[in-house]
Formats: sequence, structure tokens, C-alpha cells
Amino acid sequence: MSGLLRTVASRAAPVLRGPAVPLRANLHAGPGKEKFGTVETVIGLSLFSIAILGPSGWILAHLEDYKNRP
Repeated sequence: MSGLLRTVASRAAPVLRGPAVPLRANLHAGPGKEKFGTVETVIGLSLFSIAILGPSGWILAHLEDYKNRP
């Protein structure tokens, strides 16, 4: 019985798997199509810094309040 199951499974497995997935991603390296200006760069870096440092700054500024909670 196990031989029959092994035969059926070995023949059904490739059909159930479907097409093979390509191993390489479609990535292209190279310069961007448009250059970013200085203002765009400063705004982007500022917003990114605020998004990362803002919550941790809030926690550090209110650390005493968190310590005194019941």
C-alpha cells in the first residue's frame, strides 16, 4: 500500500506544485530617471529623522511620568 501511495504522490506532486518560480528578481541597477533637488533631499531627511527620533524623544521627555504611574 505504501508503494502505491509513493507512486501516486510522486506523480501528483509536480502537477500540484505549478510552474517554477524564477530564482532572480527583476532588479535593475543604475542612476535614477530624475535627480532629486536639495530642497527635496532636506525635506525627506528631515521627515525621516522626525519619524524615527520623534517617538523616542517623546518617551525620554516623559520618562518621569512613566516612572510615577501606579
